[in-house]
Amino acid sequence: MEALRTVLLGLPMTLGVTAGALLIGTALALPLTLGLELRRGPVWFLCRVIVDLVRGVPPVAWLFILFYGVSVGAVRLSPLSAGIGALGLVASAYLAEIFRGSLKSIHFGQAEAATALGLSRGAAWVDVIGPQAWRTALPAYTNYAIALLKDSSIVSIVGVAEIVSRSGQLSRTSDLGIFVFVLAGAVYVVLSILVASGSRRLHRRLHEAVAV
Repeated sequence: MEALRTVLLGLPMTLGVTAGALLIGTALALPLTLGLELRRGPVWFLCRVIVDLVRGVPPVAWLFILFYGVSVGAVRLSPLSAGIGALGLVASAYLAEIFRGSLKSIHFGQAEAATALGLSRGAAWVDVIGPQAWRTALPAYTNYAIALLKDSSIVSIVGVAEIVSRSGQLSRTSDLGIFVFVLAGAVYVVLSILVASGSRRLHRRLHEAVAV
């Protein structure tokens, strides 16, 4: 029980890093998605380059770039800020492609029908296109969130005390050895199941609420 308690001490940090990175990634992905939807021109090209560049560099490399390479005067980013920033940056590129794919699945006639009913372009996006696109994107979005939950362990490299970091400390200072990491793995499995279960319930509600 003491080992499990120690592992769970890192749970709030793991959840905080994951949630923070997911929020940043989602916020950055939205304008990237709109840019990619242009399909041509300098804005599209810039967004395309950003997405391909960010996805092409491993998350741990972005973590080192932000932690060791970014500073304001003599002040560097904290390990937590660098970790959330790096994971959020990577998330933005993958989520932009997820959102772009979900938009492509919506028939162009939906926007035309909304306009014919007198809705403005903004209202059509908010009331018609957006809910359908979100419902389509939700399974892939959830899968990425679960992957991000596990990827959050890389922030332990720069000293953030999340689940893996706490597990490593306990393993080095006790005779429990690999058992601590088995416990940590079990915690990740439970968290992943909870996220997936919540996503399925939300998807069912959206399916009932959104008329196609």
